Amino acid sequence: MKRLDRYIFFRLFTITFLVLFLLTCIFILIDFSENSDDFADQGATLSQVWGDYYVNYIPEMVRLVSPVAIFVACLFLTGQMTERFELTAIKASGISLYRIAVPYLLFGVLLAGTISYLDAWIIPGSNAERLAFQREYLDKGSSDRIDRGGIYRQESNNAIFNISHYDASSNIGYRFNMVEFDDQKNVKRTVTANRLDWVDSLGTWKADRYQERIFSEGAYVDTTSRNEILNLNVLPRDLARTTSDIYQLTYAEALNYVESIRRVGAGEINLPLVQLYGRFTYPISILVVSLIGFSLASERRKGGKGFFITAGLAISFIYLAMMKVIEPFGAAGAIDPVYAAALPHLIFLTLGAVLFLLARK
Repeated sequence: MKRLDRYIFFRLFTITFLVLFLLTCIFILIDFSENSDDFADQGATLSQVWGDYYVNYIPEMVRLVSPVAIFVACLFLTGQMTERFELTAIKASGISLYRIAVPYLLFGVLLAGTISYLDAWIIPGSNAERLAFQREYLDKGSSDRIDRGGIYRQESNNAIFNISHYDASSNIGYRFNMVEFDDQKNVKRTVTANRLDWVDSLGTWKADRYQERIFSEGAYVDTTSRNEILNLNVLPRDLARTTSDIYQLTYAEALNYVESIRRVGAGEINLPLVQLYGRFTYPISILVVSLIGFSLASERRKGGKGFFITAGLAISFIYLAMMKVIEPFGAAGAIDPVYAAALPHLIFLTLGAVLFLLARK
């Protein structure tokens, strides 16, 4: 049985790697054919296109197509063993279908763990570099910014501020206004500035044409300054949020990012939550499709390989489509973000379990 386990494991590895390579190559060719004119028009060199864009795109491609690759591998290998009556002979020798499924599930766990590790530490950095290139050469004139108009944030429990316009490329905010209240909700202090500049070396903000008014009983004290260091409990990333922020952060950074959104009172928190939970749960899809693929192909069916290919493409498409269709409902708050991220996996895990239980033992 150990020899059979090794055979199944390494065959799955070989087929999955081959499918990953082919799908990645197809993905790159299609993307390049669609964007080659834009690359040329925007002045990107070939070394920049391949070195800064596609090299950094490959880890994300691998993450996206891994469930499809292992699904194809499970269907192909198990279907081949079924067509050759190898699976029948193994079961006739007294080995149950549950035991035969062990190397499939072990390989699924290994691949899921690898994808989870890449998604936690490697892919975010690659995504950040790729998206920076994409904004410069492909998405000029468009923006994935969440806050497009005036920005309102909560600096503390008793203070709120707004910035009329924020330039994310230079970390400069224009027309800053802050109001601080006392415990009785009376205005205690106001601060205005013509411009806010983020000083990276100091990790704080510098206010240009700063004006502060501190109110007391029937009077106020007015202070003005040309330049003033302003300690705000807000970072540049809190003012320049985009729909792709979560995908550029490690798991720890993403959790801190979500917490910072709550802290500053910014809206649209459901979208990053759904994206973050989606990243956490995505590796589960690898285990789910491994179970479904093995269960489907463990019996001889009319149509042979044609049935497996059709079923594989259909299930993969419906699975991925369901993840994308449910995500907007979670982002809009119609569904809890956790449920929006987990529901497709739970549905197809149930389907895989039913197919596995109904398969001939």
